[in-house]
Amino acid sequence: MTSEPELLPARIARPIAITPGDPCGIGPEIIARAWCCAPESTQGCFVAGDVALMRRAMALVQAVPTFPVCEIQTPAEAMHVPPRCLPVMQVVPEAPALPWGRVDARAGQLAGDAVLWATRAALRGEVAALVTAPLHKEALHAAGAPYNQYPGHTELLQAEAARHARVTVAQMPVRMMLANDELRTVLVSIHVSLREALEAITLERVLQTLRITDASLTSLLGRKPRIAVAGVNPHAGEGGLFGREEIEVLHPCLAIARQEGLDVHGPYAPDTVFMRARKRPDGRREFDVVIAMYHDQGLIPVKYLGVEQGVNVTLGLPLVRTSPDHGTAMDLAGKGLADASSMIQAIRMARQMVNFTD
Repeated sequence: MTSEPELLPARIARPIAITPGDPCGIGPEIIARAWCCAPESTQGCFVAGDVALMRRAMALVQAVPTFPVCEIQTPAEAMHVPPRCLPVMQVVPEAPALPWGRVDARAGQLAGDAVLWATRAALRGEVAALVTAPLHKEALHAAGAPYNQYPGHTELLQAEAARHARVTVAQMPVRMMLANDELRTVLVSIHVSLREALEAITLERVLQTLRITDASLTSLLGRKPRIAVAGVNPHAGEGGLFGREEIEVLHPCLAIARQEGLDVHGPYAPDTVFMRARKRPDGRREFDVVIAMYHDQGLIPVKYLGVEQGVNVTLGLPLVRTSPDHGTAMDLAGKGLADASSMIQAIRMARQMVNFTD
């Protein structure tokens, strides 16, 4: 069993950039609310986006503004902004006030441009980490090239990081980790159909997932993580009765990983392994993370425990990137009702990860 300290805001040496996500969704609001509710976590952070957008979001959150929005010219200025002030760097063309809750190509363009600028700033070393508010995939695609090439944030960041490193996307493998205070899962595949996800369960891809997870969590935890691997089939195949992926792929993969010094266990029945990895009331957990074979297998248990506290972390990039574990919530946009808990946790996770890597 392992135990770990509570995740607390950490001091940072360089600023953290936060992108506003889709301006028609709840992204700008949860950022503004995070500044009001958790100023100790947002110190040293700034919004890379549109000043007018963030002023509109702050007005939505505060009837009587006590956290003014101030414009900064460089990321470094964010480290010296007075308390109770939200710094914003204008990194996109000034945008009109777009209607809340609508899918709009202009919103997709703004969201994509902000992410692209912040990613490049992180790759240049100007910012320590990137926290991305949710974007709307339909709006992003409606914006056209280059954003219609990517299913979402993860693939956009991966492509830009590969371009920066002058390697192919295949040479810049990334994985999604979804985490809250109780459970962490890492996915072998992300946004593909279930049929394609099953085809992606190969020895090479699973082993790559284990290596990325081990390296990333060693940095985050300060020690080697104890990794559990979920099976593909009911009862982890029951010795081949319900499928042979465990026998032909997972067992050989885990044997290689153990030879490389990874602390891996399984494959375990998918319907019980997540309970074994969940943090208990005494702070201990049997495993630090579960490797899930496909998107829904890994995300359902984390989201069931509470979307409000979940954080999406991209592993394998040459930069720190976290994001709230929810979408744009167009039905809530503009109503002043959005919950900023997941955004606050994403900022805290980024600070913690930066604290180990800087």
